[in-house]
Amino acid sequence: MQAPIGQWLPFLADGAIVTLRIALLAGLLAFSLSALSGMGRLSSVAPIRWVSGCYIELFRASSLLVLLFWVYFALPIAGLELNKTWSAVLAIGLNIGAYGGEIVRSSILAVPKGQYEASIALNLHPNARFVRVILPQAFVRMLPPMGNLSIEMLKSTSLVYFITMADLTYEAMILRNNYYVHTPLIFGLLLIIYYLLSSCVSLTVRLLERKLAGWR
Repeated sequence: MQAPIGQWLPFLADGAIVTLRIALLAGLLAFSLSALSGMGRLSSVAPIRWVSGCYIELFRASSLLVLLFWVYFALPIAGLELNKTWSAVLAIGLNIGAYGGEIVRSSILAVPKGQYEASIALNLHPNARFVRVILPQAFVRMLPPMGNLSIEMLKSTSLVYFITMADLTYEAMILRNNYYVHTPLIFGLLLIIYYLLSSCVSLTVRLLERKLAGWR
């Protein structure tokens, strides 16, 4: 017999909290790595360019699911054991950060050359030139692709189901298998929840983009 709706909605609410927590923590790591690796690839110091390039190419080419398994199951063999939450945060952050690094790099390169020349003509210090002239313009350019990447990161948290972490997908499977909730109903609701969460991210990015574009 199917359980009443009031009994299984709290399970999905708990799963949504876990999903959001992973997404927020992984986002902090991913966007930090994006900034470091993206600017690192443009560095005038060769070792920094090499390390940044290796990180981006390695983790962009890696399967997120395999990386998640590697962090959670293989690292403990090497003596570094992380709990499920930090394993998910590390794997997702490393993978998404590599994609974000290319967005940062390309956005900085997309700033018109005349802006560099004008800042040099104004005799700005290289640090002031980057922070006050180049970075604000690059930030506006990187907002749309970073928003898309944030949504992709949010959806990728569903993979933590495979390490038995109680996120939205895991809770949905528990309800389907143990509480006999109809499959179309539970997975349809799951799609709606992910859509609503993704829409919140998209709306936030759109509002921020509009505000910054108006300033520009």
